[in-house]
Amino acid sequence: MNLERIPNEEKLSLCRRYYLGGFAFLPFLWLVNVMWFFKEAFLKPAYTEQPQIKSYVKKSALGLLLWVAVLTTWITIFQHFRARWGEVGDYLSFTIPLGSA
Repeated sequence: MNLERIPNEEKLSLCRRYYLGGFAFLPFLWLVNVMWFFKEAFLKPAYTEQPQIKSYVKKSALGLLLWVAVLTTWITIFQHFRARWGEVGDYLSFTIPLGSA
């Protein structure tokens, strides 16, 4: 998508939609929001909608970092303790790895 062709009001609306969409357990939308609107928020000359876009981009980046931290923590804990959890670890697994527990 070429943001150069979109009016500033529509940019703000799109940025806001991606920001709010990230709360529907879709952190990928926050990544897209940060990637698409970073230049608009921090590198372009000032315009009236820019402070709001900047706020959404910052909040999207923070939400994305939080999701990455939580997901990384869960994956690390699960991989480390799955065998010790016995049946519960097996029920949480999509596939059960071969080997000894």
